[in-house]
Amino acid sequence: MRLLLLRHAKSDWGDPGLADIDRPLNPRGKAAAVSMARYMTEAGLISNQILCSTSQRTRETLARLLPYHSQEARIQLLLDLYNQSEDDYSGLIRKFGGRAQNLMVIGHNPAMEETALSLAGTGSPTAMADIEEKYPTAALAVIDFDIADWSELKAGTGHLERFVKPRDL
Repeated sequence: MRLLLLRHAKSDWGDPGLADIDRPLNPRGKAAAVSMARYMTEAGLISNQILCSTSQRTRETLARLLPYHSQEARIQLLLDLYNQSEDDYSGLIRKFGGRAQNLMVIGHNPAMEETALSLAGTGSPTAMADIEEKYPTAALAVIDFDIADWSELKAGTGHLERFVKPRDL
């Protein structure tokens, strides 16, 4: 099974009156989300289930991915991905992932970084170091697991297949 951990694209801080959950993407973020969507399509990184935070910036990131998504996917918007953005997302993946072969989570940092580092037991040392250094907006970690159901997910059992940042594209 494959887990795709996508941090939302760059958000706009221009309106100080907006609540954090309501911040939209800025122009750079919109472009990065489309670039990442194209890359994911070309690389065959297509999900059959997507768990997405309810924040405006994560939903806008998702909206820019969907035109490039070539198959039907079950999409769940989860407030808990926003509320738990300071924590690891593993519990939510176990709870909502089911048997999805390719599960994508669109969320926030530091939870993205902590989840990737917690779950990846093996992988490129360079990619692991990149994640530890910074998990930038619109970055994607791809982690493979030898499990039959996401409820079996355990720390350190995944293989970090790749870590891609928008500036790499």
